[in-house]
Amino acid sequence: MSGRLTPSPRTRRHLRSPRRAGRLRAAAFGTSLVAVLVPALSACGGDASSSGDTAALKWASSYFPTHWDPVVGGSGAQFRELSLTYASLTRTDEKGDAVPDLAKSWEYNKKGDEITFHLRSGLKFSDGAPVDAAAVKAAVERAQKQKNSALFGDLTSIKSVEAKGLDAVVHLTQVDYQIPQLLGQRVLQIASPKAAKSPEKLDQNPVGAGPFVVTQLIPGTKAVLKKNPDYWDAKNIHIDNVELTSAPDASTVVSGLRTGVYNFADIEPSQAAAAKKAGLDVFVQPGFNASNISLNINKAPFKNDKVVDAVRYAIDRQEFVDKLTFGYGEVTNQPFPKGYVAYDPKSESTYPYDPAKSKKLLAEAGYKAGDIKLDLVIPAEDPQAEIVQSQLAKVGITVTLKIDKNWATPFFAKNLTFSLYSTTGRDSAAQTLTAHFGPHGPLNLSSPYEPDAFEAAVAKVRRTPLDAPDYPEVLRAATRAGLESKALVFTYSAPNLMAKNKSISDLPKNPAHIDWTGVTLSDGN
Repeated sequence: MSGRLTPSPRTRRHLRSPRRAGRLRAAAFGTSLVAVLVPALSACGGDASSSGDTAALKWASSYFPTHWDPVVGGSGAQFRELSLTYASLTRTDEKGDAVPDLAKSWEYNKKGDEITFHLRSGLKFSDGAPVDAAAVKAAVERAQKQKNSALFGDLTSIKSVEAKGLDAVVHLTQVDYQIPQLLGQRVLQIASPKAAKSPEKLDQNPVGAGPFVVTQLIPGTKAVLKKNPDYWDAKNIHIDNVELTSAPDASTVVSGLRTGVYNFADIEPSQAAAAKKAGLDVFVQPGFNASNISLNINKAPFKNDKVVDAVRYAIDRQEFVDKLTFGYGEVTNQPFPKGYVAYDPKSESTYPYDPAKSKKLLAEAGYKAGDIKLDLVIPAEDPQAEIVQSQLAKVGITVTLKIDKNWATPFFAKNLTFSLYSTTGRDSAAQTLTAHFGPHGPLNLSSPYEPDAFEAAVAKVRRTPLDAPDYPEVLRAATRAGLESKALVFTYSAPNLMAKNKSISDLPKNPAHIDWTGVTLSDGN
């Protein structure tokens, strides 16, 4: 999520890669541009690459999946695209609450350290394998143990899964009432255990129990899907065909929408005015996006608390909003949007922009202007980085921008001193907090450091039922404890900005998700 003074989508997509703890090193298979044909459901019939006489959803995505194995790619921003073909135990509604998906219901034991999910009967994956508790158990164990899993860090509260027919009994390592929310589509999209016996093949031949079935896949470029007649909520899926395409440069997306090459796309704020002028519906899909400057306090000069505070006071958040979001973003000093239950109003005014105070702190730390020289490694040209460079230069810190498309490897290995990062958050607020502030959080560049009171505060969140009267304040207290971290300086939030042809009906406003339930698509696209 970055931008330029007119945002660069490619840079933004690199930066908004929420959790890739060292696992990105395994991201090589499946990048060939040779088409991989996936057997269609016999019930679907027809040419996999043609939508026939029915209207197709033609989606240009800047998050086209690098991986179609949900264990490898399911936790990043591309989970929205993966949810076309994969379903989960729960999903997220417009309030951000967990509601039934493959599981029709669930309940905790009295202690809160065990939860049983009751699966719907008669469901099957698109390869015919049954959707049962054994499939859930296999999915969890693969997510925890597969070498290139991106999900293992999200599932630390799960000790084991016991399969009892259609009942998946999840034994926890601690009392944790966040589990149904945690598993709301993003973290545990469930693949057929039969297909997942070969993760490399699954990565190019996705097999799930979601609303659509992939019938053709050109890795990195295009996927063609048909409606899954065996999806549990198929009656509310009114789109028959999907053509998912990797979005080209931002400047050409609007023209593609206008001419009918696409009828749905995520767009840059810089393109919103042109999209509106072209008669398209432009809307903000709610989300939890937040950008930050990451500091490694295990390395000089950030071992010195006064240098950390100097950076905090040197940052003018409003400049990011004004230059990068074209009126659609907002300043933030925390990983949650205003109005969300986890947002802490008491922390709102900490570390305001004060360059004079920043210079004073640097002097007290023994540094003169120009003494501190930092390399800022970024995956591509990034105006967000240029703003950081300019703002720190004003207080006497010299920043050199260095481009390395493999920046993620040293970031997740905690080898960088200074970096940028942006996330799309989590359905579970506790998981968002631990990702940023926990001792092993993938977004915590200063691991194993964590703020003093954070561990106890987030443990209390997990022990508190989500419907408890004191849950909001318990959660905000954990946010407040996390924001004591010296490792992160939050800057601004950019929206999930979408554009669509008017023939597509309005989408459910599920935070951070794109849900096609109930959406209709008329002809004439």
